[in-house]
This record gives sequence, C-alpha cells and structure tokens, in this order.
Amino acid sequence: MSFTTCDLYDEHGDAARVLGWSFRDFGGRTRFAGEVETVKCFEDNSRIKELASTPGRGRVLVVDGGGSRHAALLGDMIATQAIASGWAGFVIYGSVRDSAVLKTLDIGIKALRTTPRKSIRLGEGQVGVPLAIAGVEVRPGDRLYADEDGILLLAAPK
Repeated sequence: MSFTTCDLYDEHGDAARVLGWSFRDFGGRTRFAGEVETVKCFEDNSRIKELASTPGRGRVLVVDGGGSRHAALLGDMIATQAIASGWAGFVIYGSVRDSAVLKTLDIGIKALRTTPRKSIRLGEGQVGVPLAIAGVEVRPGDRLYADEDGILLLAAPK
C-alpha cells in the first residue's frame, strides 16, 4: 500500500480523525486500509466471530470493547477466519490473545493489549453503529488507514 497516515493527515487536515490511543500492532500487516464496519461489545465477541465469517470485501472491523483488560475480543481462530473471508484488518479498543500466532497472519490488527483470558459468548453486541473511541467518532462506511504511525479516519465518500 502506498499511503502513509502522515501524508493523509497533511492532505486532509482537520477533516481527518486520528485515533490517538496507544494502539499496538499485533497482526502480520502493519499497514492496512479499508471501509469501516463497527461493533460495540464488552467482553463478548459473538458479533465479531459472526462478522469474521461473512464476506469482508477488504473492510476493517473497528470494535469498541470499552478498553477492557479482562477478556480478549480477538484470537487466532477468528483472525484466520477473517482472512479467509477477505477482511483487511481489525482495530480493537480492548484486548487480543494468541499474539504469537497473530503476528504471523497476513492481516492488520491493532489493539491496546493482550490477555490470555478468552471472551464470553452470550450473543451480545451491536453491529453497524456509530462509535466514540477516546472521543473520536467512528462511523460505518468511513475509510480507515492504519500504519506504523497510527490510525486515521476519513468520512465516507458522498
């Protein structure tokens, strides 16, 4: 991919929204981009697992997990399914697990931290809803760009 988030920010200025939290790279790709799909959930990755097996069409799944340290919302099995389904990446405002395997997979994954504890699955969570992560609005259909310098969002094309 030929973009950099720094160049995109210079080009779009304040129209670019930057996720300023300390997201770390966990996937084998550190640079990825795509149309945003959203999930809001807390310690229940049911909706993430469901979406990972639907056609990704190069999209990026942005998950507001409330910043939880308690349970991982993504691990190697769901990430592997997402690759097979054509997803470009994940941005998880929360934790992941299986980090040694995740870094070998050809998918972008940015998250806050790791934990060995798995998520519960009670079928909870909302898909396709606007999110506010660290005060930054994330909407389905936005265009997300992620690289070594951070995560940048641009409004969906009109």
